Amino acid sequence: LEIKNAPVDQVSIETANRIVLLTEPRSPGADRFRYLRMRLRELRAHIKLKTLVVTSALPQDGKSSVALNLAMALAERGKRRVLLIEADLHCPSLSGNLGIAQASGLAECLESALDPLSAIRRLEPLQWYLLPAGQAVGNPTELLQSNAFANIVEKVSPYFDWVLIDTPPVAPLSDALLAAKSADACLLVVRADQTPKAAVDDALSLLGPQHVAAIIFNCAEGLNNLYSKYAGYYGRK
Repeated sequence: LEIKNAPVDQVSIETANRIVLLTEPRSPGADRFRYLRMRLRELRAHIKLKTLVVTSALPQDGKSSVALNLAMALAERGKRRVLLIEADLHCPSLSGNLGIAQASGLAECLESALDPLSAIRRLEPLQWYLLPAGQAVGNPTELLQSNAFANIVEKVSPYFDWVLIDTPPVAPLSDALLAAKSADACLLVVRADQTPKAAVDDALSLLGPQHVAAIIFNCAEGLNNLYSKYAGYYGRK
């Protein structure tokens, strides 16, 4: 199945977008996303794994930046069809980060039965697809409690190799837990030297450890130092 006649949005790639696979493709961060792609492929060989919730233990852990970069990594420059669903209806940030004009999206699909396939947009030069958040009129959490969200995920899934769902953090909202019911697994983002262990434990308990495919350690500064030393050595004759 293919998405036909999807509107195309041109994205201006800047450092502020934090898409390191484009702005810093040889950086340690970009390398880690390629490594994450490899590990997800390995896991996929053993279990059903197509739809992934990307969430975090707390706000400001960087889960939306991780979702953007993971979409880039999984798309492999257009070789794989990837959809990123902007399901953080309380505080959507993906469209704004990418400089995309507001458009109907997930909220309208949930509230007004808009066909989700008609709301999907292709992003260039990113070469993957986005279902934007749209503008919710009602309570976002109540929207995700209905069967409509599961029906949307089920409808769009056959058109893509990977479906990523960017949700609010696990605390203090229940949106991530609701979205996780429609996903094969979750990726939990935690921020180095910031996210308390207790918050991570609580998030794992709420999501269910068996439903968390990976914990992504974000903003680990020590990795940059190790990488720079290695790159300097590797560059010698």
